[in-house]
Amino acid sequence: MWNYKTPGIPDEFFERTEKVPITKEEVRTIQLSKARLTPGQTIFDIGCGSGSITIEAAIQVENTGRVIAIDYDSKAIELTKKNIEKFGVSNVSVIFGNAKEKILELGIADVIFIGGTGGDTKEIVELCQDKLKSGGRIVIGTILIETLYSVLDILEKLQFNSVDITQVTISKSKKTTKGTMMLARNPVTIISATKV
Repeated sequence: MWNYKTPGIPDEFFERTEKVPITKEEVRTIQLSKARLTPGQTIFDIGCGSGSITIEAAIQVENTGRVIAIDYDSKAIELTKKNIEKFGVSNVSVIFGNAKEKILELGIADVIFIGGTGGDTKEIVELCQDKLKSGGRIVIGTILIETLYSVLDILEKLQFNSVDITQVTISKSKKTTKGTMMLARNPVTIISATKV
């Protein structure tokens, strides 16, 4: 389905529904680059939504690695499973449930992505502290300023280092009757950090 090692699978390749969010391809490529993925790693994708990060991470860590995707929305779980099948990745496990409970049942990860969390991002980051190996990376996509502030606060308290904040504003072309216009998307702030 995707015959390239480089990330950035076009959004239209994914199975999608209006009610389940997707991390857009340009934002996704930045998040993946901040994660510093290598073959053989274990990845958690918390708040997996449509599974776009899950799929791309699974390709990057290859069959020697694994990705665990978690979401509390049954529609997101269903959609992630459809995309796993569509892209033919076999190194992904999907877990339905509240991340704050499910994280406690997991082993240790090399990298943790945190996406849509229903407002529990700070608590989820705290729980991830014990589930991330030393030197492991955490990558968090935020839209709300309040979430950004709470994540930065908890990362400082937990003494993560190499904290990086990148705000991305993407515009995509759209054909009109008179030519092509650029249509802006909502800005996304990506926070990445390393566990000491």
